[in-house]
Amino acid sequence: MKVFTRIFALFAVALMLAVLAGCAGTDTRSSTGEYLDDTAITARVKAAIFNHPDLRSSEINVETYRNVVQLSGFVSSQAEIDAAVDLTRTIAGVQSVKNDMRLR
Repeated sequence: MKVFTRIFALFAVALMLAVLAGCAGTDTRSSTGEYLDDTAITARVKAAIFNHPDLRSSEINVETYRNVVQLSGFVSSQAEIDAAVDLTRTIAGVQSVKNDMRLR
């Protein structure tokens, strides 16, 4: 019975290490925690753009990777681009903003 208990304990430890390794990030892939943080930042940026009276949220795409927000899409004026970038910079957790928006 002791042998079975030791084998089971070793198996449980190996399984826990494998699960923890699966949640870790790499250079090309974010960890589970980073992914959740990026998702929350994206949601906050989208909500802020949606609530801004001068921006059309349906034409601005927002993606976040490791706290860097990328804005893309087509807008009508340089003022809209500036407003979206400035607004995004004020959101908590945003480290930097990449602007890929284009004028239509």
